[in-house]
Amino acid sequence: MFIRRPKQPHSVTLPDGRQMTREDLPSPNTRRWVASRKASVVIGVQSGLLTLEEALETYSLTEEEYASWVYGVSAHGVSGLKTTQIQRFR
Repeated sequence: MFIRRPKQPHSVTLPDGRQMTREDLPSPNTRRWVASRKASVVIGVQSGLLTLEEALETYSLTEEEYASWVYGVSAHGVSGLKTTQIQRFR
């Protein structure tokens, strides 16, 4: 019997000491993207939990959309991903 294992780790330790697992990522059929879900995808890719290509395919994102999430998190934190704050941070 063949068991398929993901190439990426199942869990990673974040810089603040918290553990993040694949279960902490949003569901692949997420329709409502709140700031915390966007941030968890960005953190998952940056920490090596999943690859950028895997994230784009799984969540049906464009590279531009993902890049805007990365910019929002790096420049303003999780609150930079809130749709109500986009005009304020531009």
